[in-house]
Amino acid sequence: MSGTLRRLSGTTPETRWEAVFAAPDPRLGQIVLGDYQGWVETAPLPVFRRQMPVVMVPVILNFGPSWEVGSPRTDNGALRPFDSFIAGLHDQSADTQSRGDAACLQLNLTPLGAYRLLGLPMHEIANRTLDLMDLLGTAGADLIDQLCNADDWHWRFNLLDAFLLARISDRAPVADDIAWALAQLQRSHGKLAIGRLADDLSVSRKRLINRFHDQIGLPPKTIGRIYRFNRMLAHLQRPKRQSLAELADACGYYDQAHFNRDFRDFAGCAPGTYLAGLAPAAPEMADI
Repeated sequence: MSGTLRRLSGTTPETRWEAVFAAPDPRLGQIVLGDYQGWVETAPLPVFRRQMPVVMVPVILNFGPSWEVGSPRTDNGALRPFDSFIAGLHDQSADTQSRGDAACLQLNLTPLGAYRLLGLPMHEIANRTLDLMDLLGTAGADLIDQLCNADDWHWRFNLLDAFLLARISDRAPVADDIAWALAQLQRSHGKLAIGRLADDLSVSRKRLINRFHDQIGLPPKTIGRIYRFNRMLAHLQRPKRQSLAELADACGYYDQAHFNRDFRDFAGCAPGTYLAGLAPAAPEMADI
């Protein structure tokens, strides 16, 4: 872990929560996306959240009550119980529900970081949520036990750094060409043609798609669509919003119908329904 911890906290009429953030060890730059996130929540009733598709692999290291998670390709999205879990890339929204009280640590892996850490084809976990112990075995169980017994967040984040660094120490580095292709899709917000990517890498489209299935979990066209969808969500959450027609044009959709169709595919609802459910902005972070 590097740097100081940063905290967010908030309350609603029935919920109280605190989030603690820390940057991972710099050597994990290609493995972990963003900060580690500690999370503690207290609520009298179950808390339901809809998770939108993103290009990352979230991992929940749980040391509180169990969760329920629904993934689009598992039991038609029905909620299933999990303790600590990992979710592969999804091309539809997924649902999570806590019992009300929650305590966990979340890290978000890059797709190639997950491929390196897990050592399995990423299409095997795409659109699925899996028990983390099924993938990490006793090493994962030992990590959870140490996290539960740690005295503070500083120690927990340091334990996680040590675990991840040890796990990648004898693993091959991520593939530079696929990392480059993924970065191009991200920079273009999904607008880059897949044929051009394949040409730039001097491979066939089929070869590129197969390698994305293996190392990322979803085909490059779908990844591009998710990046475009995420850009659109970011615009929708701004205080001053464009009209939906303007937003569709700015994000590269052919027309309003194409925009609406993609939104329903990924979010499972119409844009207006999503906007009606947006939460107010969170309070500012504080260094500690």
